[in-house]
Amino acid sequence: MDIKILGTGCPKCKMLEKNASEAVSELGIDATIEKVTEIDKIMEYNIMMTPGLVINGKVKAFGRVPGKEEIKKLIQDEM
Repeated sequence: MDIKILGTGCPKCKMLEKNASEAVSELGIDATIEKVTEIDKIMEYNIMMTPGLVINGKVKAFGRVPGKEEIKKLIQDEM
């Protein structure tokens, strides 16, 4: 499972990273969480606002911070 957090390091981006990390931990799955902070790389995902959540190459959320339970559901949908 490949999870990317798109954002430049704002508080919302950090909260999204925390929620994603806790979701992965609670699900007990093997996942890589990568922070993407370079604007040109973020733009490749065609999102208009950060933070963004990408799971296995698919944009699942952007412009808001999904809660841990929502992230767990998004991860399970990708499994």
